[in-house]
Amino acid sequence: MSARSTRERLLPHPMLSVVVAIVWIGLANDISVGNIVLGAALGLAIPAWTACWWPERPRIKRPLTIAAYIGVVAWDIVVSNIEVARLILFRRGASLQSVFVTVPLALKTPEAITMLAGTITMTPGTVSADLSADGRSILVHCLDAADPDAVVQQIKTRYERRLKEIFE
Repeated sequence: MSARSTRERLLPHPMLSVVVAIVWIGLANDISVGNIVLGAALGLAIPAWTACWWPERPRIKRPLTIAAYIGVVAWDIVVSNIEVARLILFRRGASLQSVFVTVPLALKTPEAITMLAGTITMTPGTVSADLSADGRSILVHCLDAADPDAVVQQIKTRYERRLKEIFE
């Protein structure tokens, strides 16, 4: 048995182990040797015990692309906040062109699709409303979209393309 498989068997989710230990100490509201030992024991036991129910870890093909993706999303959130504030303050509700658009997905992994749906929802003015049963398209509500096709293209080029590079 390799060292890696032994480590993964004993410590399948290291971050979860740390979080469980910290949460235990926080719940106990007492930093003592006994609580630290018990927190560490729970942090090791709970992830090992529940590992059979966890999905496989996603494979990240280009980890450096994650930083670029975070930068693009952060920028889009700032810009969208300003645009939505402008819409709310200076436009009448009747003049908004609220629309649902269907974005066909080239993404295949559940992690990538989840990241895309979360990104769309975090960006003000858009909400991921539904994922098709076959996982091939996502329904997105846009607060104001004069050109629904442009919204689809923007989602595909700014987010989906990068997520495809990261996960697939």
